[in-house]
Amino acid sequence: MPALKEKSHNIKDYKLLPEGAPYQLIEGELVMTPAPNPRHQIISANLFKTITKYVDERKEGIVLYSPIDIYLDNENVYQPDIVFIQKQRQEIIKDDGIYGAPDLVVEILSPSTAYYDLRKKFRVYEKYGVREYWIVDPEMGSVEVYFNEKGRFTLTGKAEGKGEVESTVLKGFKVTLNEVFSGP
Repeated sequence: MPALKEKSHNIKDYKLLPEGAPYQLIEGELVMTPAPNPRHQIISANLFKTITKYVDERKEGIVLYSPIDIYLDNENVYQPDIVFIQKQRQEIIKDDGIYGAPDLVVEILSPSTAYYDLRKKFRVYEKYGVREYWIVDPEMGSVEVYFNEKGRFTLTGKAEGKGEVESTVLKGFKVTLNEVFSGP
């Protein structure tokens, strides 16, 4: 007897959800993403403030934070923690979300979403041309930076416990782990 394939969802299904519904569409699967814990939000705020200050001073583009829908294809709509879009590419920002790959995506791992961030979303971000992908792990106190060259992510920076990481997309931008993980 052939196995039954679970129903695959698409953007049309996703757009039927009420505004603010805690879901992402990951490879056709509606995945519930519960509200992050306070530690996650502190890390997100630290990074958002630091990246935004750098981007605003140089007028390089716009930095946005979750929840914001990123439409990558008919079966993938994500809500990364932080995204950066260069000034010359801001036409991908529409009234109902971002249509296309941001230049930089930051995902902060949580127990309920780590698998998706590290596996499925990693491959989709890579495939659709996200230029730089940061994976922040609060439990390990680490940040990994991947740069997309010719459709493949390469690890270009990693720090755990102490040290700093540097962006390739935001030339000259560096952040220390103390800045990322400071707070209660």
